[in-house]
Amino acid sequence: MSVLTVENVTHGFGARKILENASFRLLKGEHVGLIGANGEGKSTFLNIITGQLMPDEGKVEWSNRVTVGYLDQHSVLTKGKTIREALREAFKSMFDLEAEMLLTYDKMGDASPEELDKMMEDVGEIQTILETNGFYMIDARILEVANGLGLGEIGLDKDVADLSGGQRTKVLLTKLLLQNPTILLLDEPTNYLDVEHIEWLRRYLKEYENSFILVSHDIPFLNDVVNVIYHVENTVLTRYTGDYEQFQLLYNIRKGQESKAYERQQQEIDRLEDFIARNKARISTTGRAKSRQKQLDRMEVLEKPREKIKPVFGFKEARTPSRMIVQAEHLVLGYDEPLTRPVNITLERGQKVAIRGVNGLGKTTLLRTILGLIPPVSGKVELGDFLHPGYFEQESNQRNTKTAMEDVWAEYPGLSHFEVRQALARCGLTNEHITSQMMVLSGGENAKVRLCKLMLKDVNWLVLDEPTNHLDVDAKAELKRALTEFKGTVLLVSHEPEFYEDWVTDIWNVENWTTKII
Repeated sequence: MSVLTVENVTHGFGARKILENASFRLLKGEHVGLIGANGEGKSTFLNIITGQLMPDEGKVEWSNRVTVGYLDQHSVLTKGKTIREALREAFKSMFDLEAEMLLTYDKMGDASPEELDKMMEDVGEIQTILETNGFYMIDARILEVANGLGLGEIGLDKDVADLSGGQRTKVLLTKLLLQNPTILLLDEPTNYLDVEHIEWLRRYLKEYENSFILVSHDIPFLNDVVNVIYHVENTVLTRYTGDYEQFQLLYNIRKGQESKAYERQQQEIDRLEDFIARNKARISTTGRAKSRQKQLDRMEVLEKPREKIKPVFGFKEARTPSRMIVQAEHLVLGYDEPLTRPVNITLERGQKVAIRGVNGLGKTTLLRTILGLIPPVSGKVELGDFLHPGYFEQESNQRNTKTAMEDVWAEYPGLSHFEVRQALARCGLTNEHITSQMMVLSGGENAKVRLCKLMLKDVNWLVLDEPTNHLDVDAKAELKRALTEFKGTVLLVSHEPEFYEDWVTDIWNVENWTTKII
């Protein structure tokens, strides 16, 4: 049974086509992975099927009585509410029913016998609904899911306005899972989750009885939880049955077949055109030449298979710095209150260090403190000589109205128009991306622009906060290669061990420094 049917959907932004005649069906119980390179239209597709965006053409039909839960990259929380209050909103309909039941009880004292019978019947139905849906176990359920995604250590009484971007995402995801919708739509849910909580979500989705559509560039995670792949490439949406590994196999076979079919047709066209050119002028063979021309005119010419634009990353290395890059003594991290006990840290030239640990323990705070962007609670940080740091921040300004070109130019005004375009093209961005506003680019395209700015700078020390968030598979692999070859020092925060484990020299775990119970 199909719970969602999408037929011949076409959509674009200006001259840029995102989807063309895209069709899609979601069957009951299917776990779908929606994949494709950055900017191919995955988030656009989710916005179309949820009604947030009207397609230029085509139709979207949901089956009756379907509840849809959508976690996108830009969901928000209401300031002034605690995490617990935000999570209890997942059960709003049941709290409304309870309020209706209590109001009915209040009215019973003034009711006639006939009204009383009707009221007793109503509250009996409400009571059954509440018990069937586990209403009286809500707080235990909230605690279970909240702890599974790491909100317990943050504290459920904390104001959502005080949370980091990653912590806000955890709250939204927890709320969504508590709602238990018929269909889950998840856009990059692992981006701000730690390794332990990704594992919890992996188990949850594997056992999920209903359907979901998952957008993710975390291939091990995706491979474990999906049984159908929809691949969007060059505006076309293609369905594959199986996990990601099976998709890769079938995709490579199909691309090989398309390439061979195109080559065979080109050879046939060349042969026909050569015959026509040699024979159309001779009276004895002009008839055969005309016949070949008709054959050529009737031929449905295949498009040349388009090669996917792959980024090429590389960092410009500045002069060699002093042996000591960072020396921190009795360093206590935090803002209003300490996040860590006093620690001593030494980072030497050539070290490549990954920082790991659950969210909220100070990974980003550590980077910002070391760079001098925020002061430590106590202790001191000493930087070495001749340092040229390059900093990639986890979150960028979503309201940036500059185009990608203008954004790079603002930082490097001495570059020519051609040099800026060339630098962005090397990062896998097309002319359409380059002339689009930063705020309308996908998360992955936005990250590529910010990496481009970093690569135009002379650096001998890279400080990277979750650089792989939103990056597609090819971009992630290329970034890994570039960091492996970089001869300078690297300080990296990442929740993807498979990205860094085989090239870093050290791992710092902030869980060993924290004052919190984890």
